[in-house]
Amino acid sequence: MGIFKYDVYRNPNVGLYAKCNDKFVFVPNGFATTKATNLAEFLKTEYIFTSVANTRLLGPLMVVNNKGLLLPRNCLEEEISHLKKSTGLNVDILETKHTAIGNLICTNDRGAVMSPLIPTEYVKKVEDVLGVEVIRKRVAGYHQTGAMTVANSKGGVIHPSTEEEDIKVISQVLGVGLEPATINGGSPYLCSGILANNNSLVVGGLTNGPELVMLTKAFRVED
Repeated sequence: MGIFKYDVYRNPNVGLYAKCNDKFVFVPNGFATTKATNLAEFLKTEYIFTSVANTRLLGPLMVVNNKGLLLPRNCLEEEISHLKKSTGLNVDILETKHTAIGNLICTNDRGAVMSPLIPTEYVKKVEDVLGVEVIRKRVAGYHQTGAMTVANSKGGVIHPSTEEEDIKVISQVLGVGLEPATINGGSPYLCSGILANNNSLVVGGLTNGPELVMLTKAFRVED
């Protein structure tokens, strides 16, 4: 498992434009095939071109693990059909009024943490689609749970201001140890600068040496 520094659209916020699991990296329609190939090689996946809600902002609008894929209510029918056909994943819509569901839900293959902004009535849908246990919890006082936490099945990182007890609870539901960290030279919005699966990590080009050290520890890169 390695860590690769890479920018998308000359932007270090790689997690805004792409999303991945162990089989696929999802990249925006029109993205250069050579760069999609690079990302796929780094992450050891295939690449899939798509839009979500007719935008390039795939990261904030998708929730994905190796079992399922959740999309927002404003996703287009052709996008849903394309992703079902292309991935073979359990693809479904989360009908909540909040559409940036990728910013509100963090998941791996063991559990998921969902923002309290999403009502309790949606917990079962998320559990059914992703095949994991779900808890509702804020991170470091923020509702953007998915933006503040990134995890695979080996480890993960969380907003640096998160209290120890909350780290313990969230680590337990995700089934991995989480480490406080930043990305891209100090950003606590971890999901914006990281693509993580169980093969590799891709991080934004502004990620500095101390951050790379923390990511290596958090995701057990050298194991």
